[in-house]
Amino acid sequence: MRWVLAAALALGIAQPAWSLSCMRPDITQDYAFAAASEDRYIVVKGNLVFDETLLPKRDVDLSKRPQPTTDIPAWFDGHSLTRDGFVRRFQRDVILRVDCLGPWCGGTKQGKHLAFLKQEDTQFIMRVGPCPGMVYHEPTAELERVVTDCMNGKDCSPDASTGQ
Repeated sequence: MRWVLAAALALGIAQPAWSLSCMRPDITQDYAFAAASEDRYIVVKGNLVFDETLLPKRDVDLSKRPQPTTDIPAWFDGHSLTRDGFVRRFQRDVILRVDCLGPWCGGTKQGKHLAFLKQEDTQFIMRVGPCPGMVYHEPTAELERVVTDCMNGKDCSPDASTGQ
């Protein structure tokens, strides 16, 4: 009888176990998604500047959940992808759109990025969610090579990518 009471007490005070499972980001899948989308995307590489204090904070307290989406003004200074590589100058304001799912929110840091930006009217949106993809902080030369190969119609299968 004592163990039944102990088990009931333990179950009554236990908090729900929250977890989020994400696939490893794959730049070839991101490229395929953007290419197949009815939306317009461009691929850029360069430096992202924004106020990191505006990023939503993770909080497992159910009463303090962040908004599902937070838009943060940002500046991107770099180049967009062409068939010749990242050679077209791209300097402009962008919107860093941070998505949250429950207590998990996307995020990034200021600095070098390779990203797929969605064009909405005259704005460019860099979207980061709780699961990584479409935005690569501190990209490697290999990621750059793979996405340039995709742009040029070369092998763009998941096996061609090393992810990050």
